[in-house]
Amino acid sequence: MGLFSFIKDAGEKLFGSGEAKAAQEAAAKAPSPESKALANTKAAEAIRRYIDTLKLATPDLTIGFDGASSTVTVGGSAPDQATKERILLAAGNVSGVSNVEDKLVVLNPEPEARFHTVVRGDTLSAIAKTYYGNANKYPAIFEANKPMLSHPDKIYPGQMLRIPPEA
Repeated sequence: MGLFSFIKDAGEKLFGSGEAKAAQEAAAKAPSPESKALANTKAAEAIRRYIDTLKLATPDLTIGFDGASSTVTVGGSAPDQATKERILLAAGNVSGVSNVEDKLVVLNPEPEARFHTVVRGDTLSAIAKTYYGNANKYPAIFEANKPMLSHPDKIYPGQMLRIPPEA
C-alpha cells in the first residue's frame, strides 16, 4: 500500500467528454459540496469503466476520486502482483490524475515490479537496456504493460510503465 505519483497532464483523456465533463463543468460554474461530489463520482466512474475495458477489474474493485488533490483511491483485492500494478497504472495514467492511493490487497503475493516514467526519446529497447542490460528484452516490458500498451512503439512522455523482475 502506498501513494504513487503521476504526471497530471499526461495520459488517457477520460474526463474530457460525457458525464465526467458535464459534472466538472457544473462544479466549476456553481462550486458546491454537492456539485464537487458529483464531479468526483463521475470521474471515478470513468476511471472504473476504463479499467473494465482493459479487462483488469476484479469483483471487489473500488475506485474513488478526489478532484481537489487529483488523487484516485483504488481498493479491493487483486489475484496477483502484476494485476495490482496494472490496475494502479491504468488509474494513474489518466490525464487529470496526479496520485494513486493504493489500498489493494494481493491474494497471491509475489515480487513487486519497478516503475519507469517515460521521457522524450525513450523506447522500450532503451528502457530494457537500462533495467536488464539487454535491449532485446523489451518484449518483457511490453507484455508487462498490456493491455495499456497496444504496440511497443506507442509510449509517450509522462507515461508510467511496469518493469517486471527479470525472469
